[in-house]
Amino acid sequence: MSKRQFASDNYAGTCPEALEFFLKANEGYAPSYGEDAYTEEASNLFRELFENDRCEIFFVFNGTAANSLALASLCQSYHSIICHRLAHIETDECGGPEFFSNGSKILLGDGRNGKLSAGDVELLVKKRSDIHYPKPKVLSLTQSTELGTVYHPDDLAPLQAVAQRYQLKIHMDGARFANAVAALDRSPADLTWRAGVDVLCFGGAKNGLPLGEAVIFFNPELAEDFAYRCKQAGQLASKMRFLAAPWIGLLKDQIWLRNAQNANQCARYLADQIEALPEVELIGKTEANAVFLQLPAAAMDQLRRRGWSFYTFIGPETARLMCSWNTKPEDVDHFVTELKECLI
Repeated sequence: MSKRQFASDNYAGTCPEALEFFLKANEGYAPSYGEDAYTEEASNLFRELFENDRCEIFFVFNGTAANSLALASLCQSYHSIICHRLAHIETDECGGPEFFSNGSKILLGDGRNGKLSAGDVELLVKKRSDIHYPKPKVLSLTQSTELGTVYHPDDLAPLQAVAQRYQLKIHMDGARFANAVAALDRSPADLTWRAGVDVLCFGGAKNGLPLGEAVIFFNPELAEDFAYRCKQAGQLASKMRFLAAPWIGLLKDQIWLRNAQNANQCARYLADQIEALPEVELIGKTEANAVFLQLPAAAMDQLRRRGWSFYTFIGPETARLMCSWNTKPEDVDHFVTELKECLI
């Protein structure tokens, strides 16, 4: 029996609905560079989902490009971007945001549970105001966070207020935005533009797409010349329909939400199973589709020898387990059974 891994939701394949539209896009000929009917339909479905006819949508290959190019569109080289110290734009994008913005500096906050508070942001904004220091211009939030927590509406309201007070644009890294929506049971609009978000990078690869992310500008003026940024960065797909069409499969009939709900439910089930093991300690909250646990080093080694993969970026004995759109309860049971055997 092959193992369904918990190392990352990137490990999962393409969901059937997305694959169906990918194959439909392969039928016949279509205009290139986003002039096709699939790209238009996917964009309109996003406008319906976010209850916003004015938003501008761009499709790119991956999250690093989405975040880096979106941030570059919001700031100049002498500006700075405020984010959490564990944010993906700081830890995992090889300096992409700084590169594409021609040098904008990233300022790091250290909020609890992977989330920034309005106080954290204000401290960084007010740290210095002289011309020798890069001027804060953008607040970047990760939803859901790298620690698997989510920004609740009560978290977003004060962040919106502090951003307005200091004239900061708000960027949202939504690689797992679907999981946050599923966890909070609020509309996508309530968690984005109604909460002051200017641009969202909506993750598709972790939600059942074969690849691709959507960059959604809720203020169309900020999207001016963004297509040129995509072209220059090698993100303008000539056969754009193959990036856009799978989104139709996700967005129709709320498949994106169903996929996220399944991942979250399996993560909660996994956390409940692990919580019952006295030798294992759960770290933090399981609000979306991530579970963090502290394991004895010997048990971790045994799990790896049995073929299980997981990341330990929080600490050498803290494993991150991710559930995906196609994780099943029996997959969780399989892992927990082997974990128990490794703890004996």
